[in-house]
Amino acid sequence: MAKKSAIERNRRRQKLVAKYAGKRERLKKIAADESLPQEERFAARLKLAELPRNSSATRVRNRCEISGRPRGYYRKLRLSRIALRSLASEGRIPGMVKSSW
Repeated sequence: MAKKSAIERNRRRQKLVAKYAGKRERLKKIAADESLPQEERFAARLKLAELPRNSSATRVRNRCEISGRPRGYYRKLRLSRIALRSLASEGRIPGMVKSSW
């Protein structure tokens, strides 16, 4: 299991990303718009830099819903490979059976 502090830090980042998503998107559109004057685009970039760093979506780490493990993560199931295997062995994931040969 991952450290609780790391899991909680990631949750706070997710909340910040959700809070600033609209503002960030608007500023990025302004900064990328070639038809606007250069000063206005530069001002948008400065405002974007003033936003909290943790409000960027790239700073959020995908973590397992059960264990909080950051590695070996399956996006579709939102589980780590270890949690997936244990749930599959218990028969708690529909349609998934333990492989044997």
